[in-house]
Amino acid sequence: MAISTKPILDYDHRAAEYARHRKVHPGVVEELIAGGRLDAETRVLDVGCGTGNYAAVLTERVGCRMFGVEPSAQMRARARNAASWETLAEGRGEDLPFPDASFDLVFSTDVIHHIGDRPAYFREAARVLRSGGRIATATDSHDDIPKRRPLSSHFPETIPVELRRYPGIPRLLDEIAEAGFVDHRLVQVSHDYQLTDLQAYRDKAFSSLHIIDEEAFARGMARLEADLASGPIPCVSLYTVIWATKPETQHHRDRGDPP
Repeated sequence: MAISTKPILDYDHRAAEYARHRKVHPGVVEELIAGGRLDAETRVLDVGCGTGNYAAVLTERVGCRMFGVEPSAQMRARARNAASWETLAEGRGEDLPFPDASFDLVFSTDVIHHIGDRPAYFREAARVLRSGGRIATATDSHDDIPKRRPLSSHFPETIPVELRRYPGIPRLLDEIAEAGFVDHRLVQVSHDYQLTDLQAYRDKAFSSLHIIDEEAFARGMARLEADLASGPIPCVSLYTVIWATKPETQHHRDRGDPP
């Protein structure tokens, strides 16, 4: 699920693995529903929607009006049937193909490190949000990355690569503020689970596994297989969700509309 001017992967060729293996993070879903105040009338834009897994869950749970943007044709092809879309468009975060003041919530999940020009994306998000609308950015913080299991525990070579690849939270907060957003807050979510099937790792359904060399990948797979031989592997998936709000206009406040 990626938006990038210079993608590290050909996501058209990774779409099948992503559709088969990548699941939503329950904590992110709950945070989007609660923090975005989603209901059937909420207009939501999923930036870098990939195969549409988050859109599918959100539309099923609350029936919100879902829009998506994704540069990969094969990702869009899989997303098209995954959720009920108002619009599913080709495009990038830096140049969103939607009119001003179109959405109540703009969100991205595990996408921000792929965006080539983040300040441009945040400006675009502010442009397409309505007054008082919210932006949510779910990402891996530099504190989260070393704690990921099994990506970091079994493939430790991913840690320095990921620390370089993911922007730090302070930098993201500065860029979000420079785009005019206010009321920033951070929410950390985690999901504990038991790993019983290694196929997602064999298929390299996580982009970091394409960045390390084949010897490091083979060592990590050997560790996973050895641990799984003794039983399910305890795992944890972590995200930091950055929330911010587009300031209300004076006209909006004067009408007495809810924030």
